[in-house]
Amino acid sequence: MTDGFVGYRSQLVETLQGKGVRDMAVLRAVATIPRHLFVPDPLRHQAYDDVALPIGNGQTISQPYVQARSCELMRLTGRERVLEIGTGSGYQTALLSMLAESVFSIERIADLARHAHEVIRALGLDNITIMHGDGSLGWRPNSPYDAIVVAAASPAIPQPLVEQLAPGGRLVIPVGPRDAQVLTLVTRHREDTGYESTPVHDVRFVPLLGQFGFAGTG
Repeated sequence: MTDGFVGYRSQLVETLQGKGVRDMAVLRAVATIPRHLFVPDPLRHQAYDDVALPIGNGQTISQPYVQARSCELMRLTGRERVLEIGTGSGYQTALLSMLAESVFSIERIADLARHAHEVIRALGLDNITIMHGDGSLGWRPNSPYDAIVVAAASPAIPQPLVEQLAPGGRLVIPVGPRDAQVLTLVTRHREDTGYESTPVHDVRFVPLLGQFGFAGTG
Protein backbone atom coordinates (compact mmCIF):
# COMPACT_ATOMS: atom_id res chain seq x y z
CA MET A 1 0.00 0.00 0.00
CA THR A 2 1.54 3.29 -1.07
CA ASP A 3 0.98 6.31 1.16
CA GLY A 4 2.94 8.87 3.14
CA PHE A 5 3.25 6.62 6.18
CA VAL A 6 5.48 3.86 4.75
CA GLY A 7 8.54 5.14 6.58
CA TYR A 8 6.64 5.32 9.87
CA ARG A 9 5.52 1.72 9.46
CA SER A 10 9.13 0.69 8.84
CA GLN A 11 10.17 2.46 12.03
CA LEU A 12 7.41 0.67 13.94
CA VAL A 13 8.64 -2.66 12.59
CA GLU A 14 12.14 -1.83 13.84
CA THR A 15 10.70 -0.95 17.24
CA LEU A 16 8.85 -4.26 17.43
CA GLN A 17 11.95 -6.19 16.39
CA GLY A 18 13.88 -4.39 19.12
CA LYS A 19 11.28 -5.61 21.63
CA GLY A 20 11.66 -9.21 20.52
CA VAL A 21 9.02 -9.81 17.84
CA ARG A 22 10.60 -12.30 15.44
CA ASP A 23 7.76 -13.70 13.30
CA MET A 24 8.47 -12.30 9.83
CA ALA A 25 4.87 -12.74 8.66
CA VAL A 26 3.67 -10.61 11.59
CA LEU A 27 6.29 -7.96 10.86
CA ARG A 28 5.31 -7.90 7.17
CA ALA A 29 1.68 -7.41 8.16
CA VAL A 30 2.63 -4.46 10.39
CA ALA A 31 4.70 -3.02 7.54
CA THR A 32 1.71 -3.32 5.19
CA ILE A 33 -1.49 -2.47 7.08
CA PRO A 34 -2.05 1.34 7.36
CA ARG A 35 -2.66 1.74 11.11
CA HIS A 36 -3.39 5.46 10.64
CA LEU A 37 -6.68 4.57 8.93
CA PHE A 38 -7.86 2.84 12.10
CA VAL A 39 -7.32 5.72 14.54
CA PRO A 40 -9.35 8.93 14.88
CA ASP A 41 -8.17 11.73 12.59
CA PRO A 42 -6.84 13.97 15.42
CA LEU A 43 -4.52 11.13 16.55
CA ARG A 44 -3.11 10.11 13.18
CA HIS A 45 0.23 11.72 13.97
CA GLN A 46 0.57 9.11 16.75
CA ALA A 47 -0.64 6.16 14.71
CA TYR A 48 2.79 4.52 14.46
CA ASP A 49 3.94 5.19 18.00
CA ASP A 50 4.07 2.02 20.06
CA VAL A 51 1.22 3.11 22.32
CA ALA A 52 -2.48 2.42 22.81
CA LEU A 53 -4.80 5.18 21.60
CA PRO A 54 -8.46 5.99 22.35
CA ILE A 55 -10.94 5.23 19.57
CA GLY A 56 -14.15 6.37 21.26
CA ASN A 57 -16.87 4.56 23.21
CA GLY A 58 -14.42 4.05 26.07
CA GLN A 59 -12.29 1.71 23.92
CA THR A 60 -8.72 1.77 22.65
CA ILE A 61 -6.63 0.51 19.77
CA SER A 62 -4.08 -1.58 21.63
CA GLN A 63 -0.34 -1.00 21.72
CA PRO A 64 1.19 -2.38 18.50
CA TYR A 65 3.70 -4.49 20.44
CA VAL A 66 0.93 -6.26 22.35
CA GLN A 67 -1.02 -6.91 19.14
CA ALA A 68 2.06 -8.15 17.29
CA ARG A 69 3.05 -10.37 20.22
CA SER A 70 -0.49 -11.78 20.41
CA CYS A 71 -0.39 -12.61 16.69
CA GLU A 72 3.04 -14.17 17.09
CA LEU A 73 1.88 -16.38 19.97
CA MET A 74 -0.83 -17.90 17.75
CA ARG A 75 1.87 -19.25 15.38
CA LEU A 76 -0.23 -18.71 12.26
CA THR A 77 0.84 -20.15 8.92
CA GLY A 78 -1.84 -18.72 6.63
CA ARG A 79 -4.12 -21.77 6.64
CA GLU A 80 -6.04 -21.17 9.88
CA ARG A 81 -9.54 -20.13 10.87
CA VAL A 82 -9.14 -17.42 13.51
CA LEU A 83 -11.68 -15.90 15.88
CA GLU A 84 -11.05 -12.42 17.27
CA ILE A 85 -12.99 -11.23 20.32
CA GLY A 86 -13.17 -7.43 20.33
CA THR A 87 -12.88 -6.00 16.83
CA GLY A 88 -12.40 -2.50 18.18
CA SER A 89 -10.82 -0.32 15.52
CA GLY A 90 -10.34 -3.31 13.21
CA TYR A 91 -6.55 -2.91 13.01
CA GLN A 92 -5.67 -6.24 14.58
CA THR A 93 -8.42 -7.80 12.45
CA ALA A 94 -6.64 -6.49 9.37
CA LEU A 95 -3.30 -7.86 10.58
CA LEU A 96 -4.91 -11.26 11.11
CA SER A 97 -6.32 -11.19 7.57
CA MET A 98 -2.75 -11.32 6.28
CA LEU A 99 -1.78 -14.15 8.63
CA ALA A 100 -4.72 -16.57 8.39
CA GLU A 101 -7.05 -18.06 5.80
CA SER A 102 -10.21 -16.63 7.37
CA VAL A 103 -10.95 -14.28 10.25
CA PHE A 104 -14.17 -14.03 12.24
CA SER A 105 -14.40 -11.04 14.57
CA ILE A 106 -16.99 -10.07 17.19
CA GLU A 107 -17.55 -6.54 18.54
CA ARG A 108 -20.15 -5.68 21.19
CA ILE A 109 -20.31 -1.96 20.27
CA ALA A 110 -22.29 -1.55 17.07
CA ASP A 111 -20.68 1.75 16.02
CA LEU A 112 -17.18 0.28 16.28
CA ALA A 113 -18.18 -2.85 14.38
CA ARG A 114 -19.67 -0.72 11.61
CA HIS A 115 -16.67 1.58 11.31
CA ALA A 116 -14.18 -1.30 11.34
CA HIS A 117 -16.15 -3.02 8.59
CA GLU A 118 -16.07 0.14 6.46
CA VAL A 119 -12.29 0.58 6.76
CA ILE A 120 -11.59 -3.10 6.14
CA ARG A 121 -13.87 -3.12 3.09
CA ALA A 122 -12.14 -0.01 1.72
CA LEU A 123 -8.80 -1.82 2.04
CA GLY A 124 -10.14 -4.75 0.01
CA LEU A 125 -9.57 -7.34 2.74
CA ASP A 126 -12.09 -10.01 1.79
CA ASN A 127 -11.38 -12.88 4.21
CA ILE A 128 -12.90 -11.13 7.25
CA THR A 129 -16.41 -11.46 8.71
CA ILE A 130 -17.48 -9.11 11.51
CA MET A 131 -20.44 -9.65 13.82
CA HIS A 132 -22.01 -7.38 16.45
CA GLY A 133 -22.54 -9.41 19.62
CA ASP A 134 -21.28 -10.78 22.93
CA GLY A 135 -17.73 -11.94 22.28
CA SER A 136 -17.48 -13.85 25.56
CA LEU A 137 -19.79 -16.44 24.02
CA GLY A 138 -17.57 -16.92 20.99
CA TRP A 139 -19.10 -17.66 17.58
CA ARG A 140 -20.06 -21.32 17.73
CA PRO A 141 -21.56 -21.81 14.23
CA ASN A 142 -18.16 -21.14 12.64
CA SER A 143 -16.14 -23.20 15.12
CA PRO A 144 -13.82 -24.94 15.63
CA TYR A 145 -11.06 -22.34 15.35
CA ASP A 146 -7.36 -22.98 15.03
CA ALA A 147 -6.68 -19.84 17.04
CA ILE A 148 -8.63 -17.30 19.09
CA VAL A 149 -7.38 -13.92 20.27
CA VAL A 150 -9.19 -11.81 22.85
CA ALA A 151 -8.61 -8.05 22.83
CA ALA A 152 -10.22 -7.40 26.22
CA ALA A 153 -9.46 -8.47 29.77
CA SER A 154 -11.36 -11.40 31.24
CA PRO A 155 -11.55 -12.32 34.93
CA ALA A 156 -11.09 -15.96 33.91
CA ILE A 157 -10.69 -18.01 30.73
CA PRO A 158 -14.20 -18.18 29.16
CA GLN A 159 -15.19 -21.84 28.80
CA PRO A 160 -17.09 -21.28 25.51
CA LEU A 161 -13.89 -20.08 23.86
CA VAL A 162 -11.94 -23.14 24.97
CA GLU A 163 -14.75 -25.35 23.69
CA GLN A 164 -14.59 -23.65 20.30
CA LEU A 165 -10.87 -24.29 19.88
CA ALA A 166 -9.83 -27.10 17.56
CA PRO A 167 -7.65 -29.78 19.15
CA GLY A 168 -4.19 -28.25 19.44
CA GLY A 169 -5.65 -24.77 18.96
CA ARG A 170 -4.27 -21.67 20.69
CA LEU A 171 -6.12 -18.98 22.62
CA VAL A 172 -4.40 -15.70 23.53
CA ILE A 173 -6.22 -13.73 26.22
CA PRO A 174 -5.50 -11.15 28.95
CA VAL A 175 -6.63 -12.68 32.27
CA GLY A 176 -7.00 -10.90 35.59
CA PRO A 177 -8.82 -8.10 37.41
CA ARG A 178 -9.92 -4.89 35.70
CA ASP A 179 -6.83 -2.86 36.62
CA ALA A 180 -4.07 -5.28 35.52
CA GLN A 181 -3.84 -8.61 33.70
CA VAL A 182 -1.45 -11.21 32.38
CA LEU A 183 -1.43 -12.01 28.68
CA THR A 184 -1.97 -15.76 28.68
CA LEU A 185 -1.48 -18.45 26.05
CA VAL A 186 -3.99 -21.29 26.31
CA THR A 187 -3.38 -24.46 24.29
CA ARG A 188 -6.12 -27.07 23.93
CA HIS A 189 -4.95 -30.66 24.24
CA ARG A 190 -5.06 -32.67 21.05
CA GLU A 191 -6.40 -35.81 22.70
CA ASP A 192 -9.20 -34.41 24.88
CA THR A 193 -11.04 -31.24 25.92
CA GLY A 194 -8.44 -30.23 28.52
CA TYR A 195 -6.03 -27.35 28.11
CA GLU A 196 -2.92 -25.82 29.57
CA SER A 197 -2.26 -22.13 30.13
CA THR A 198 1.05 -20.27 30.09
CA PRO A 199 1.49 -16.70 31.38
CA VAL A 200 3.38 -14.47 28.93
CA HIS A 201 3.67 -10.94 30.35
CA ASP A 202 1.79 -8.23 32.19
CA VAL A 203 -0.70 -6.14 30.20
CA ARG A 204 -3.61 -3.79 30.73
CA PHE A 205 -6.74 -4.03 28.57
CA VAL A 206 -10.28 -2.70 28.67
CA PRO A 207 -12.63 -5.27 30.28
CA LEU A 208 -14.38 -8.04 28.39
CA LEU A 209 -18.07 -7.36 28.94
CA GLY A 210 -20.63 -10.11 28.55
CA GLN A 211 -22.01 -13.32 29.93
CA PHE A 212 -18.60 -14.95 30.44
CA GLY A 213 -16.69 -11.71 31.04
CA PHE A 214 -17.10 -9.24 33.86
CA ALA A 215 -20.52 -9.67 35.46
CA GLY A 216 -23.46 -7.33 35.22
CA THR A 217 -22.33 -5.46 32.12
CA GLY A 218 -24.13 -7.22 29.26
